[in-house]
Amino acid sequence: MFTTRPEIQGTFGVITSTHWIASAVGMAILEKGGNAFDACAAAGFVLQIVEPHLCGPAGEAPAVFYSARTGKVEVLCSQGVTPAGATIEAYKARGLDLIPGSGLLATVIPGAFDGWMLLLREHGSLPLRDILGPAIGYARDGHPILPRVCDGIAAQAEFFAKDWPTSAATWTPGGKVPEPRSLFRNPVLAATYQRILDEAEAAGGDRVRQIEAARHAFMKGFVAEAIDRFCRTTEVMDASGQKNGAVLTGQDLAGWQASFDAPQTYDYHGWTVCKQRPWGQGPALLQSLSILKGFDIASLDPAGADYIHLVAEAMKLAYADREVYYGDPDFCEVPIEQLLSEAHAAERRKLIGDTASRELRPSVLPGFEEQVRHTLENLSRRRHQGTGVGAGEPTMAHLKTAKRGDTVHIDVIDRHGNMISATPSGGWLQSSPVIPELGFPLNSRAQMFWLEPGLPTSLAPGKRPRTTLTPSLALKDGVPTLVFGTPGGDQQDQWQLSLFLRRVHHGLNLQEAIDLPLFHTGHFPSSFYPRESRPGHLMVESSVGEATIAELRRRGHDVEVAEPWTVGRLTAAEKGADGVLKAAATPRLMQAYAIGR
Repeated sequence: MFTTRPEIQGTFGVITSTHWIASAVGMAILEKGGNAFDACAAAGFVLQIVEPHLCGPAGEAPAVFYSARTGKVEVLCSQGVTPAGATIEAYKARGLDLIPGSGLLATVIPGAFDGWMLLLREHGSLPLRDILGPAIGYARDGHPILPRVCDGIAAQAEFFAKDWPTSAATWTPGGKVPEPRSLFRNPVLAATYQRILDEAEAAGGDRVRQIEAARHAFMKGFVAEAIDRFCRTTEVMDASGQKNGAVLTGQDLAGWQASFDAPQTYDYHGWTVCKQRPWGQGPALLQSLSILKGFDIASLDPAGADYIHLVAEAMKLAYADREVYYGDPDFCEVPIEQLLSEAHAAERRKLIGDTASRELRPSVLPGFEEQVRHTLENLSRRRHQGTGVGAGEPTMAHLKTAKRGDTVHIDVIDRHGNMISATPSGGWLQSSPVIPELGFPLNSRAQMFWLEPGLPTSLAPGKRPRTTLTPSLALKDGVPTLVFGTPGGDQQDQWQLSLFLRRVHHGLNLQEAIDLPLFHTGHFPSSFYPRESRPGHLMVESSVGEATIAELRRRGHDVEVAEPWTVGRLTAAEKGADGVLKAAATPRLMQAYAIGR
């Protein structure tokens, strides 16, 4: 099969990410003697600089990884929780019915920095200077700014100048939108990271002591103090159309730490797929696999109408359960083992017919009848309020002026067998005004909560939002083998599902599986403000062919045709049974690159 680029192969190490500079930095870390975790963290910090419309220092960075030293697969939970003041009553008192998709009210505790530091402390090997140095350099000395970053800034420039002047000062220096591919600098952010590094190194030569000092500087020291001051003294216009302040405080940051978690797993045709537990949407991919296990996927054309119809209908069912059952397991009961059971999957398979479903059909499990009814009533009320049509995935090229941010992704495997898949996001330049002392904005992840009591995703203090960020790791016959992921909000697990199925059932290599036409559905409620849904919707790249598109329409799908090479931003890396390392990256948007030797 023809591919846009080769599947990278080697034995020393491979890294693939959504920006070539981040991939190059990660590879340099491997060459320096660092391991996969060092490389992933260094690339993650660089992505904050080169893709600021997709992630930032105050975002989050969940990851799933395998450590050859411990022999365990674990999840890095660097998804910050809601502030102590984030109550439904407090938000309702402001006249809100939905949490805005931008501004200060949508902010949860920044989790990315502490998460990276925890990963480095427990599993990294290089000094902190090696990890932070490249990001500091690109922020201080400049990097060639992507055209899409400039487009994102241009779409917001007037708003920044009028309502978020600190963002205007950062993103439109001299009052002008940067020229694509011109050298762009963020000296304030460079100074912030340099000060963190200086304070860390002042703690002494011990690597762990330095990392702990850096964590303190961000979560309890000068960074937290600047965030606290800004949040206490600032009100800004947000997506609600009114000015709102924040409920986040420095005390919230000081009281939270990133942590490690056990993965949620599912066995599928000799593979074990590892995702985060249902505080994220990851188990929706596992539920999709449980339903599809009963079909002969290998017999289907992996870009044909039968395949697209079947996979889309399975995903509709899995995502319907996501909407009704998923939430932070520390706050609600999530019957995930029942949702992943074969008995449950067998019943769900019966709902897939020859025509497209236009209804949201969650499971009704015993003991959860009231929760299901309450969720569906809440969604019905939102539809009647006019939030029924969505904008689609914000990184896709056919969207001209995306005002919503998105996500980045990194996969790394080193020569020791360590592997990690990470999906940093949040704190993008569109999300919130820049804190002038720090050079970066806060995140807007709280928009994933409902201001409706009694739901798994109802707002509450100290609760993790049901994030769409969903990195993946898979074992083959019990051996850690594959890491993969993509940006894309609600579409992340949809695109990853096709990558995995094509790899498992059709014997395609990683680049072949990524290059085939992609598709997704917006049938279910979006996780993002204003929480729209598009019943029966199916987006496909036109490269599937006119006959396939016509057949999907005949089956009742509301087909939206995207231009070729515009859907999805998948990357993946794999370790073969013979020890050969492989990596691939999407050609879509012409940013992602895989590197290895």
